[in-house]
Amino acid sequence: MSAAPKVALISVSTSRSAGTADDESRGALERFAADLRLSVHAFELVPDDRGRIEALLRRYSDEEPCGLILTSGGTGVAPSDVTPEATLAVIERHVPGIGEALRAASREHTANWMLSRAQAGIRGGTLIVNFPGNPASIEQAGEAIAPALGHALALIAGQPSAHRSGG
Repeated sequence: MSAAPKVALISVSTSRSAGTADDESRGALERFAADLRLSVHAFELVPDDRGRIEALLRRYSDEEPCGLILTSGGTGVAPSDVTPEATLAVIERHVPGIGEALRAASREHTANWMLSRAQAGIRGGTLIVNFPGNPASIEQAGEAIAPALGHALALIAGQPSAHRSGG
């Protein structure tokens, strides 16, 4: 049995990275990774800067390979929300069902669920998933995708994984 993949966490927020607000999403991402029994390799807090986000996604996919990169923040419709564009620029294969599941899980909690532009995809051996920046949303949406992530990570790593239906 192989070791569990490492996880890189990237929190995207101009105000939080400038120190003008607390980064509460980090704890939510860390709890999500722990619930998946995955080891956090790195945490980065960066402003809403597409180039910096892309560079970090490449770094933790290519140079310090992690099996999973979780981002939080920058997935809305404000002009500064560029996390989805950064993700789409670096992934090689899109996994649209994850973004759809994140939005569907948010529907019962907020009327603004449809404004999320969260993306997910694969670069090399790394799965990249965009979460919203709200810690409660990370928990709610994470519950929706957690059952499938272990299977996805095993398949991406080329490991056998039982195909199963249901929950």
